[in-house]
Amino acid sequence: MPPRSDPTARQERLGRELRRLREAAGLTGRRAAALIGTTPMQVSHMETGRSGVSEERLRLMASHYGCSDGALLDALVRMAGERGRGWWESYRGLLGREAMDLAELESGATHMRVLQSAHVPGLLQTEAHVRALLSYGSPALSPRQLEERVEFRVRRQEVLRHENAPDLTAIIHEAPLRIRVADRAVARAQLVHLLEVSELPNVTVRVIPFDLDGFGGAGLSMLYAGGEVPRLDTVQLDAPYGLAWLDAEAQLRRYRETLDKVEEVALAVPQSRDHIREIHREL
Repeated sequence: MPPRSDPTARQERLGRELRRLREAAGLTGRRAAALIGTTPMQVSHMETGRSGVSEERLRLMASHYGCSDGALLDALVRMAGERGRGWWESYRGLLGREAMDLAELESGATHMRVLQSAHVPGLLQTEAHVRALLSYGSPALSPRQLEERVEFRVRRQEVLRHENAPDLTAIIHEAPLRIRVADRAVARAQLVHLLEVSELPNVTVRVIPFDLDGFGGAGLSMLYAGGEVPRLDTVQLDAPYGLAWLDAEAQLRRYRETLDKVEEVALAVPQSRDHIREIHREL
């Protein structure tokens, strides 16, 4: 089978983890290839996500790499076995790869922490809010393209209502709660939706008010998605060129600390709900 030309974020992440295990063992790609009975080129393809890896080969690699973390190994095996099973696959070819990768990341997360200072988090937007937001882009989308993207964004939100739905903590600055991406009615409905979805047992919504002293993180926006084991956590950031994905331990630690710092100063849940109601009354 020829190498993949466009591996998914999950496939690339699996490859990076294999490379990290090999490098931690002090092995070159050539030596690793000799140990598992393949070529250095094939090892390279596996480590860049361009080639799949079977459970048997993955466990063989782990044994030669001295990996004793059974939970990590089992999680990697599951990552390697997940091929084209998600609902988002029906949109492949209609939407960009980044949209597919984000839906897959959310679907596989054990928990999520979201910080938004510019937008209502995508998982908490109403359909009317989504439509207004996506209609603002340039060049303008065709009616069909717009509906495909709206449908996809709304369908992503189903992850919060599954039987084994991940916990979501959303920290939202007051600014996006007051921005009218459409009209007053849509803005008011969006606030009502936030209050309703915050009643879900797995969803926590907290607000950072304008009048908070000492808050220097007004430009921060991120999604922190927990993996099956902490080593497989992922940070997703919005960047000028698209979505950025971070998973090095130092990066994960930095953004965990940032989220912890923000959570320390955000309004508590009851006060956050009261603040949203007040903004709703003012609209």
